[in-house]
Amino acid sequence: MKSLFTSEQKALPNLPMVSLYNVGQPYWAPRNYLHFSRAGFSGNAIAYRCVRMIAEAAASVPLVLYKGQAELTTHPFLDLLRNPNPAIGQRELIETLVSYLLVSGNSYLEVGEVDGVPKELVPLRPDRMQLIPGPRGWVESYRYSVNGAFTDLSAENVLHLKLFNPLDDYYGLSPLEAAAKSLDTHNSASAWNKAMLDNAARPSGALVFSGGDGTLSAQQFERLKTELEQNFQSAANAGRPMVLEGGLDWKEMGLSPKDMDFINSKNSAAREIALAFGVPPMLLGIPGDNTFSNYTEANRVFWRQSVIAILRRVIDALTTFVSTRIEEGLRLDLDLDQVEALSHDRDALWARVNAATFLTDAEKRAAVGYK
Repeated sequence: MKSLFTSEQKALPNLPMVSLYNVGQPYWAPRNYLHFSRAGFSGNAIAYRCVRMIAEAAASVPLVLYKGQAELTTHPFLDLLRNPNPAIGQRELIETLVSYLLVSGNSYLEVGEVDGVPKELVPLRPDRMQLIPGPRGWVESYRYSVNGAFTDLSAENVLHLKLFNPLDDYYGLSPLEAAAKSLDTHNSASAWNKAMLDNAARPSGALVFSGGDGTLSAQQFERLKTELEQNFQSAANAGRPMVLEGGLDWKEMGLSPKDMDFINSKNSAAREIALAFGVPPMLLGIPGDNTFSNYTEANRVFWRQSVIAILRRVIDALTTFVSTRIEEGLRLDLDLDQVEALSHDRDALWARVNAATFLTDAEKRAAVGYK
């Protein structure tokens, strides 16, 4: 059966259609990658740790290559993965692809070929990429822009990884966008705490002037305001005594327990950010989460539902994108037996298989993945 994506299959039936895009014009993603990178990854400890945990864990999993049922220990595909390009190795390649995918919802990889043979794999920044659709909607090429200069790349030489987006045919949806409100809440709470610290780590108060007609002249007001800002703000001035002139009285404004509820709001926002990435809040040290009975259980769920899921997406795409250029029938897989966090699951599987008296030793070996 021929693929729907081959050149002779691209033409669709002559049905009534309305073109939504100008042919040959770049289609910009309706995303703000700069905001996600600065306010999310760079400016929020929870989002940063979620991305780092998933990307670093994914990069640590050993990869194995099969042809049919036979495992290959030496092959040009393995050599290419171990040395994608002179600047990075295999772990950094996987870590970069997964990190871009989590921050922007999109990740790009360009293959460099010599005489039709892949020699380099280069990850590209998502914010610098534009896809250019053809007349029938298929991606025709990509445009990579740096400092005003751009290079057009053939769609055949670019692997585009993306997370599912129900409202966009071309670009993926970042977990940070799903958690955008919680991200803003968490960042605002952190900024509020910092402002409190800068103001002597105490709630604001009021200086009440009771002399004369109860009002200060403009000159007196500005002088008093300047003295307060210079001598009594910031953590370094915490507890410093204030000398008040005649007619001035300090009235402190306290915070009620309801007003202090922002702490719970911040923790709630942190849990929602972790939820968007699929990281159990317990692993991040967020208080108030009792979903998992222990840390080991939470860690196992993290590996199964987040790390392995996204890593399989990446290696499946790599297999399709690269292996067909080298040799047909290759399959890239994960060596989960080397993952310490999943040792409990592995021990449980071996115990169940070993207890199956109706299986032969050969069948038991096959059931756990051995020859």
